[in-house]
Amino acid sequence: MRNDRLSVGPGGHPRDIRRSPARYPWTVRFRRDAQRAVKLAKDIMQSRRGQRELLARLAELPPLEPHRYRIGVYFADGRVNLYQLRQWYKPLAELAQTYPVLILSRTSGAALALLDESPLPVAYVRRVVDLEQVIHDQDLHVVFYVNQNAKNFQMMRYGRRWHVFINHGESDKMYMTTNQFKAYDYALIAGDAARARLEKVLWDYDFDKRAIPIGRPQADHYLDGTSLPYTPDERDVVLYAPTWEGDRGAAAYGSITSHGVQLVRGLLATGRHRMIYRPHPRSGIGDHAYGAANREIIAAIAAANAADPTAQHVYDDGPSLGWQLAAADVAIVDISAMVYDRLAAGKQLLITRPANPEAQIDTGGYLQACEWLEATDAASMVARVDEVAHDAAALERLGIWVERYFGDTTPGVTTKRFHDAVDHLMAEWERFATLHAGEEEVDEFEEEDEDEAETLGA
Repeated sequence: MRNDRLSVGPGGHPRDIRRSPARYPWTVRFRRDAQRAVKLAKDIMQSRRGQRELLARLAELPPLEPHRYRIGVYFADGRVNLYQLRQWYKPLAELAQTYPVLILSRTSGAALALLDESPLPVAYVRRVVDLEQVIHDQDLHVVFYVNQNAKNFQMMRYGRRWHVFINHGESDKMYMTTNQFKAYDYALIAGDAARARLEKVLWDYDFDKRAIPIGRPQADHYLDGTSLPYTPDERDVVLYAPTWEGDRGAAAYGSITSHGVQLVRGLLATGRHRMIYRPHPRSGIGDHAYGAANREIIAAIAAANAADPTAQHVYDDGPSLGWQLAAADVAIVDISAMVYDRLAAGKQLLITRPANPEAQIDTGGYLQACEWLEATDAASMVARVDEVAHDAAALERLGIWVERYFGDTTPGVTTKRFHDAVDHLMAEWERFATLHAGEEEVDEFEEEDEDEAETLGA
């Protein structure tokens, strides 16, 4: 009987053509194109469902009070990047007590989520005409931007207001030195380290005027009355917050398999420590072994709590980040934004040294002098944690870097710097508005072609 699935290869040996997709590359392309088409169709359906749900929600809300809002927070991304805005909720909510703040959301997915969770009012401005209506109805003197989305420029066309980049965290990543800073009238930066980074790449930029240091206002809200999920006692609280495995060797900073399992099992066994385990939500997405190690740690924490309910170890997968950074006596994090989030708390910090030799480590900033945690046996890692947790000299060294990155972190100081910066922007707006009061206004709302398609999957 003829087997249509076999062909004859070199030497007369049969070959299974099912295992030779390269023989028919068009089939591979067709399959990929079909998969993309299916995903696109699903994204369109999801976007339309979200659009209908959002419009129904908005119809139930009263219209925005005209001419109330002085600050707009422009967000053109979808739901997946809401973490960039989420960290500003509490500082902006406090600022709104002085200057009313309005979030401008360009996508239905993000707008729906914002309506559910944001402490600030939300305007859905999918189209440019929607955006112009809000600008016409409100007196936005300042517009904040938390990222560098290309659609930011659709908002930045409108003058007679300050466009201000506030970013979504502090780090030594390349993102923090982009020339795009020049597109904004002002940038609110963390401190001296941020300015030094920018001075290396921004030519002919007036740093004294346009780069305003404010520290890390979020740090004033790390605890902010939040109830802890455990009862404080004599145990040392250890936060372990690893990142995901990364999608390439250069970014393979995740430590769950190299450090995590041994580290957590060792700390759980002492009876002297309380674990707060907060893994990155993408952990294991590209590496089955990494995901399995993550689940092993979660199971070990559950077993330890079952054996001793007073231990009150915490597996934390919630959306809120802040109390963990402030409550822990010592934090263990991978190379990620968590380094700088914890640094702003000014408390003991250990960085896991990547096990992958391809991982790129920028030692131009804090990482040149940080406390490293090597991937060794459990006993050695526990001893290292105890050493750093009670090392006054290490804490003193840390304080130098806290000052360099964030300035004075005394509670309340960074919030005052943030508010002072906004006061300055408002005063400058009044000064320029008075200076140009007699001039004929330019019509900024000219009709133009625009892409009405919303980002799919938002």
